Amino acid sequence: MTTDIHGSRSGKLPLVIGSQLQLHDLERAREPMEITLDDAVRDRILSCREFVLRCLHSGRPVYGASTGFGPLVRFPGQDSTVDQCENVLNHLVAGQGAELDSPVVRAAMLVRLRSLSQGRSGISLDVVKGLVNALSTDVAPAVPRVGSLGASGDLIPLAYVARALQGHGYLYTGGERVGAADGLARMSLEPLELDGRDALALVNGTSLTAAACGLAVTSMRRSLRNALMLVALLVDVLGSSPAFVDTRLLDAFGHRGTDLVGDQLRRLLKGLVPSGTRALQEPYSIRCAPQLIGAAASGLEHCAAVTQQDINSISDNPLFFAEQDMVAHGGNFFGQPAAFSADFLTLTAVQLGNLAERQLDLLVDPQRNGNLPPMLAHRPGRQHGLQGVQLAATAMVATMRRTATPASVQSLPTNLHNQDVIPFGTQAALNALETVGMLRLLHGSVAVALRQAVDVGGRRPTAAACAEILTRVCEEIPPVTSDRPLDEDVRRAAALLDDIGHEYLREEEFVSCEI
Repeated sequence: MTTDIHGSRSGKLPLVIGSQLQLHDLERAREPMEITLDDAVRDRILSCREFVLRCLHSGRPVYGASTGFGPLVRFPGQDSTVDQCENVLNHLVAGQGAELDSPVVRAAMLVRLRSLSQGRSGISLDVVKGLVNALSTDVAPAVPRVGSLGASGDLIPLAYVARALQGHGYLYTGGERVGAADGLARMSLEPLELDGRDALALVNGTSLTAAACGLAVTSMRRSLRNALMLVALLVDVLGSSPAFVDTRLLDAFGHRGTDLVGDQLRRLLKGLVPSGTRALQEPYSIRCAPQLIGAAASGLEHCAAVTQQDINSISDNPLFFAEQDMVAHGGNFFGQPAAFSADFLTLTAVQLGNLAERQLDLLVDPQRNGNLPPMLAHRPGRQHGLQGVQLAATAMVATMRRTATPASVQSLPTNLHNQDVIPFGTQAALNALETVGMLRLLHGSVAVALRQAVDVGGRRPTAAACAEILTRVCEEIPPVTSDRPLDEDVRRAAALLDDIGHEYLREEEFVSCEI
């Protein structure tokens, strides 16, 4: 098992696609995966495919397979299934902007595979096998960021995925961007052969939205642990009183999330000896941390539950129920659940970012940090300590706040008013993922500051857990005795917090809140 720069744990472990996907499976997809299709999955896919072919042979109308797309549904489609496939994909290859990170694309492929494997999309078994084979390698189609509305599926991004697996466009393999045909050949992958129903089934679901939201949830869970550890370290380094986490006090607040956060903080602070020099009441960035982080934990678990449902849903149109001789046309590609959840994740990340930025400011301010030198500099003026780190943190918080406007209510009619209400879930999910990523770096910044504080005269923690955690940080991050670049230190500290959090905080104790 390895831990990458984003803190995720991944490895080539077997995954049976007939079972429920778990949120942590999405991070595993960044590396080659061993995936198996059980017999029941194969039977469902084959049965549904046969039903679709019977419907088409009998002249029964099937959206996208015998008709045009979107508002052009009233017109007949191409006579040839191959031409119909090319029509589906070619008109959607219109994305713009920077390309998505490969782990996000691969997570989306895994979510799409889960949806298609449930046997309601009429896709051919060979296409499902093609997705399995692609995920067993490191290939990731090159997909532009801008194009999806999170409604009618992530049409444009998933079209780039489908075209790359056909051998068109570009993909990434071995860290290199190459022509898709060349990349498939390098990995001994056969290009997909698609018909019209195959093509539409590949693109007509919000799999990118669900995947990005799931990755954001998983990252946010780690950030909650990190926020708790940093609060405890800050309290101990400053010598504050732990009265703000008293069981009676927090129980009176009446919120389950706050109670669970308080439990964790009391465990981390066990053995703390207050300095007796701090004011009766600390600033809110310490005193109200249980209430803030507790609210974040409760809300996060609602988002996690929604996203867990989303990555296992059948997101497509139409759906086929062969046992009832029914072709169901509807809106199971409308990403509103993920859109709401992703926007809430962004809001939560921003408020946790506000908390971290204020804690960093407290540490570098000699008026409030217990008379430690300004900017935690050994020789103020001749050396500048954490001044650059604070400037970068301020910039990150400002960036995070600008992204906090909800995307899920920015409906903008398009597609000849066929898509007259739109959730913009993809924008919400990608925004949440990026915002949570900046929160990690803010936490890394606070960790570097805490490490520096004890080097310029701050006290060593007295609680055993806090002392152990800070020792780990000090071993990884050298003190700033003279001005030097600190960007990599912040990134290393963020990754270290992710690893330490797994050891010192049991996730189930504070994120399984009753909603």
